[in-house]
Amino acid sequence: MNRKLGLYSSIITLAAVLGFALSMMIGSDFGSYISSMFIAWGFVPMICSFASYSEKKTKALSYSAIAFASVYAVLIMVVYFAQLTAVRLSQLSQQASQILDYKNFGLFFSYDLLGYVFMALATFFIAFTIRVTTKMDKWLKALLMIHGIFAVSCVIIPILGLFNADMTGGDLLGVMVLEIWCAYFTPVCVLSYLYFKKAYRLS
Repeated sequence: MNRKLGLYSSIITLAAVLGFALSMMIGSDFGSYISSMFIAWGFVPMICSFASYSEKKTKALSYSAIAFASVYAVLIMVVYFAQLTAVRLSQLSQQASQILDYKNFGLFFSYDLLGYVFMALATFFIAFTIRVTTKMDKWLKALLMIHGIFAVSCVIIPILGLFNADMTGGDLLGVMVLEIWCAYFTPVCVLSYLYFKKAYRLS
């Protein structure tokens, strides 16, 4: 069951990442928000599946990764569920819109970046539990670990106010950054699937 969950969650996360990239390309906010929620729904069980194959000496690291992934999922769900409900279906005042609307680079935009801080921490910690037996495992471990660097930028950006509603080209820049992230995380999902495919050897 651990192996199947790893396989299925890798596929779900991959499909959601690709859906997210496509939604941004065609300018579908609704598609982007739904895809982001599915990324979280796939990512948490994927991290848990990695943890199930961790060795005894790396159990604390795997538990930390699960905790960070869980915080990520909660923050992401709060942000994007609000976009799909309160923001999309309500006539918000200017002040409420500034806080709730992700596209205004306000509080919920900052919460979104905070969510990705915890996602990056989850991948960084789980990387230490990967049992390298092939070259692809080595690539997976490296990509997961390097992804942890995103945590630093996701903390600094909202604190410095680098994105704001008045900046010129902010939307385009944001889309470009997220497309680059999708291009980076796609091989993570593929390599994760291959890792779980041979997971019976790790049991």
